[in-house]
Amino acid sequence: MKLSLPFARLLALLLTLGLAPAARAADEADYKAAFAAAEAASKEAAGMRNQWTVTVSTLAAAKKAADGGDFDRAVAAAREAEALAKASIFQAISEKEAWKAMEIR
Repeated sequence: MKLSLPFARLLALLLTLGLAPAARAADEADYKAAFAAAEAASKEAAGMRNQWTVTVSTLAAAKKAADGGDFDRAVAAAREAEALAKASIFQAISEKEAWKAMEIR
C-alpha cells in the first residue's frame, strides 16, 4: 500500500509526538492516563472497522511494561498506541470518500 504524502506526514508527526521523551520519570497515574487515551482511540478505530493489529499489540506491550513496573516504557508504548489508533482513524476517514476519485479502468 502506498501512503499519500499528507497521510505519511501525519503519521510521522503523531509517532514523533507519541515517542517524545518525558522530562521526568513516569508514574502509574501517567500510565493510566496515557493508556485510557490510547484505549479510547483504539475503540473508536475499532468502531470504524479500521483498527490496526499493531495498535492492539502496542497496547498489550504497554500493559505488560506497566505490570512489570516500568512506567516510562509503559507510557511511551501507550502514547505510541494512541498515535497509531489516531492514524488508523485518519486513514478510515480519508479513504471513506477517496475511492470515488479513482479512475475505473
